[in-house]
Amino acid sequence: MFSRRIPPQLEPNALARAVDALRESAAPVADLTESNPTRAGIPYPDGLLAPLAGAAALRYEPHPFGSPAARAAVALDQRRRGVDVDASDVVLTASTSEAYSWLFKLLCDPGDAVLVPSPSYPLFEHLTALEAVQATPYPLEYHGRWSMDLAAIGRAQDAVRAVLVVSPNNPTGSYITGDELSRLAHLCGERGWALIVDEVFADYPLDADAPLTDIASRAGVLTFSLAGLSKSVGLPQLKAAWIIAGGPAAERAAALARLELIADTYLPVATPVQVAMPHLLEAGAAVRGAIQQRIRHNLDALRTIARGHPACSVLPVEGGWSAVVRVPSTRSEEALVLDLVHRERILVHPGYFFDFPGESFVVVSLLPEPRLFADAVSRLFQFVSC
Repeated sequence: MFSRRIPPQLEPNALARAVDALRESAAPVADLTESNPTRAGIPYPDGLLAPLAGAAALRYEPHPFGSPAARAAVALDQRRRGVDVDASDVVLTASTSEAYSWLFKLLCDPGDAVLVPSPSYPLFEHLTALEAVQATPYPLEYHGRWSMDLAAIGRAQDAVRAVLVVSPNNPTGSYITGDELSRLAHLCGERGWALIVDEVFADYPLDADAPLTDIASRAGVLTFSLAGLSKSVGLPQLKAAWIIAGGPAAERAAALARLELIADTYLPVATPVQVAMPHLLEAGAAVRGAIQQRIRHNLDALRTIARGHPACSVLPVEGGWSAVVRVPSTRSEEALVLDLVHRERILVHPGYFFDFPGESFVVVSLLPEPRLFADAVSRLFQFVSC
């Protein structure tokens, strides 16, 4: 009866069941997977959401790519990172997930493939399946930092239509480098592939010094950069994101003409959010600063605590909201995270959720409240070191 795009098995995994049981018992859980800034005690300016209730929000004037004022605000906001974007190249969507969906519709026929990084966020498996597209992984290799295996990308088959890059990657925290971008763009140009770059965490550098961002404005092939209010302003509940198209003018114009038909079919972004977009992007700088301060503080605390446990190591974090910790391989990752939930009431992500090569890794969010974070990390290291 149902589409094969939906997984046949929808039961929660063992970790989800354990956490649900703990929460149903009202037992406190130290959640080191928390990535929602609205639940992490981040301060928000008074009146930040006031423009949502303005009189202009009562008028419905649909535009396939979003209102001109909202698109202009997004283009203007890119200048703080030193790039010029034309508002005509900005496309508003309800989320980066929806942006991926539209781009897969634009670029792929059913059965075509896109190349996705591994390790990376597991959402790609679902987004591609829902569009009847194949997700073909390419490795990120760790040699002191995470880098793209460009040779593996070069061996990809003819069914590929696009390469996905997450920069900084979630959860490895690695930005694409100038050399990687140059070589990848050359490959895309030779093969006729588009480049899709998820830059939702680009505003949060940590170890990186002047990281490469705003890839659509720099690549010489058809490129789409993705970002949104969820991360750049810490407002996931407002459901507004954007695609910025770049590359050769003729290819970009052809892509946008087709993308307009897709966008006009859905018209997803609510008018109040579009009306408020200029204010949100300007006032949201304070939220972004508070998040940056939080993740920096927690990363420093993580590294300080880790120094007392030489069997564990915190991998370099160039940017983003997550940190990867290598821990002793005394048990499987699944057994480890389940033991942490049952015995310490600490929730972390196991490395296999993100397709890390081998064991043992855990991934922690840098967003939680600092006292909770420091206490949970201390107990985490003590537990895995015993």
